[in-house]
Amino acid sequence: MAQILKGAPVVEALNNKMIEEISQLKSEGIEPTLCIFRVGERPDDLSYERGAMKRCEKVGVTVKNVVLKEDVSQDEFDRTLESLNCDDSIHGILMFRPLPAQLDNEKARQMLNPAKDIDGCTDGSLAGVFTNTKVGFPPCTAQAVMEILKYYNIDIQTKKAAVIGRSLVIGRPVSMMLMHENATVVTCHTKTLNPAEIASKADILVAAAGRIHSVGVEYTNPKQVIIDVGINWDEEKGGITGDVDFQTVEPEVKAITPVPGGVGTVTTSVLVSHVVEAAKRAAGK
Repeated sequence: MAQILKGAPVVEALNNKMIEEISQLKSEGIEPTLCIFRVGERPDDLSYERGAMKRCEKVGVTVKNVVLKEDVSQDEFDRTLESLNCDDSIHGILMFRPLPAQLDNEKARQMLNPAKDIDGCTDGSLAGVFTNTKVGFPPCTAQAVMEILKYYNIDIQTKKAAVIGRSLVIGRPVSMMLMHENATVVTCHTKTLNPAEIASKADILVAAAGRIHSVGVEYTNPKQVIIDVGINWDEEKGGITGDVDFQTVEPEVKAITPVPGGVGTVTTSVLVSHVVEAAKRAAGK
């Protein structure tokens, strides 16, 4: 039986750390503040917004909601975002994308100030990930992977790691973050030959292809730790499931994250922790 690497205790540890840091900041007159910047009323945006607000409330981060109409013009959108960039009372901005068709998604992504880019979507933030410097913030899902490995004391240094997926949201940034911790990393993608053979030799496997149950036992070995980032809808059974075929893989590996209850659970807490870190940086700490 594998060790199940649940997200809940990781979240609790992150929250406890944040509560201490926020208390200290507030004692110095600093109010860590997140701006949730939304255009329109997309149901998935509203759902994520509610979750983020609950996490912020739990640890004491202030939330400011800025909502524009679905048919907002590019000029009004740009002016609003620039004003948020320049507002010193706001430490982090969560900008929901994709934006409506009349708005330029790429322009918006590049306009966002990397210092407030708590979701890690700007080129500045991604450059910080690749150079291992504190420019912006890593994508929250990639950081959540690292937080889980850290919490459960999974040794990374000198280990072989395989990452399945090369997106800018998870695959490429988590590959670099593992490398910064001195792992030897192979990134597999749709053009990789024999990905199962490569993955089966890894000590740590991060499954982030976005394909339901695409990782089976042929990808694994008995000493392997698997972090399943996939969030897929299971048409047959109903409910959310991962990229890993959990039922067949779990008995064959050392440790594995569940879906749901694993990486996704940690992601929103990472987002809030980035707000706290942004407030500390703005204060010169």
